[in-house]
Amino acid sequence: MKLLDKYILVKFLTAFFFVVVVLVSVICVIDFTEKNDDFIQHNLSAGKIISEYYLNLFPYYANLLSPITVFIAVVFVTARLAARTEIVAILASGVSFQRLLVPYWMGALVIGIITFGLIGWGIPIANKTRVAFEKKYIKNPYRYDARNIHIKIGPKAYVYMESYDNVNNVGYRFALETIEGTTLKRRMTADAITWDSTRRAWRLTPQLVRTFNGQQEKLLTLPARDTTLNLYPKDFASTWRLSETLTLPELNAYIQQKIDRGADDTQVYLSEKYERFAYPYAIFVLTTIGVILSARKSRAGVGGQIALGFVLAFVFLIFVILSRNLAQVGDMQPMLAAWVPSIIFTCIGIALYRFVPQ
Repeated sequence: MKLLDKYILVKFLTAFFFVVVVLVSVICVIDFTEKNDDFIQHNLSAGKIISEYYLNLFPYYANLLSPITVFIAVVFVTARLAARTEIVAILASGVSFQRLLVPYWMGALVIGIITFGLIGWGIPIANKTRVAFEKKYIKNPYRYDARNIHIKIGPKAYVYMESYDNVNNVGYRFALETIEGTTLKRRMTADAITWDSTRRAWRLTPQLVRTFNGQQEKLLTLPARDTTLNLYPKDFASTWRLSETLTLPELNAYIQQKIDRGADDTQVYLSEKYERFAYPYAIFVLTTIGVILSARKSRAGVGGQIALGFVLAFVFLIFVILSRNLAQVGDMQPMLAAWVPSIIFTCIGIALYRFVPQ
């Protein structure tokens, strides 16, 4: 690494972390003013609020805004170099523009690797505590209100419940069916099924079991008993921001479980999964665009170029939000939706490259 590379890389990374700290700190202050009444209502100590909520909220927003912060940092550093004619001197000394991009790409690589590690493992672990805190002290108590619930719990096993009480963990009008192809082979019904947290098993009220063999049917009555099923109270718990609390391996396992059960809400989790892979690449693309846009000395000065950086960064974030919403409602494939913002800005970067200073 040459002295010039170190010079630009240090300035880039320093500016990036400074922008992250300032921007996220402002957001946390605004968040505190909005939620202060909830904190006071539950008589929460400052230590509890900071340790369980804000220490975990900070990395969440730092990651969420990373495309914006990296773009702003690049524009800030490069615009200042251009304003002091350092870019002109570098290019005049025989360094090509492509070579000038190398330290920026190195910085983007460092940030991208850190970001991928955080969004794959670190931040979801922190979000478990943060989301649990929000559910307990900020959100209204969750009530599972679905009716006529059907869940596939095995290759041939299907569960039905008329309703479920997630406070007491009781399901009503329970049925367990065994279906081979399109043929019903066995159906067991019970008035209620209750989760025993001590034994980690379901307690069934007396059951009526009907077994079918062609035209023949057998009836059997069983007393109340405990049983284990591939079904747990967490399957009826709140899924609010659940995808944000799952590490990458947990997210993959949860998606597969959803697919095995024939669930129709996998788009949310698939979108989250693919976005985690797209984010590091987006950082690389935005870094390149930032250098291209700010390498020339502008009449608007450094402030004008930084303002342009803010605008383009927020345009990127809008694309991310729109694509995510389209994926979650099923109007776009989750993988395509996750990569559309990066694809669009890659095309913009290629179009802008012809204006780079030589």
